[in-house]
Amino acid sequence: MSFLGRGGPSPAGGVNHERIEMAVNEIDMVSDVFNRIVSSCHAKCISPRYAEGDLNKGESVCIDRCVAKFFEVNKKVGEKMQSAGASAQATGSTSFSL
Repeated sequence: MSFLGRGGPSPAGGVNHERIEMAVNEIDMVSDVFNRIVSSCHAKCISPRYAEGDLNKGESVCIDRCVAKFFEVNKKVGEKMQSAGASAQATGSTSFSL
């Protein structure tokens, strides 16, 4: 069965709308992360006065590090939220703190 529900049984005999909605939500989330990375790393690493058409060595290194740090922090926050959610679920609590 394909991601959008074609090739398999679907409720209306057509496209699975729930899966399309999930795919659209995922695209929105990925786009949001991308835009936040671009905005944050551009502000930190690139001078507002463009002297050249290409990035210089320092800007390139800064952007590489900025993006790596962004994903590392994102990964750590996700892991922390998963563990907090799992412990909250185990205790029957409906809220958790980081």
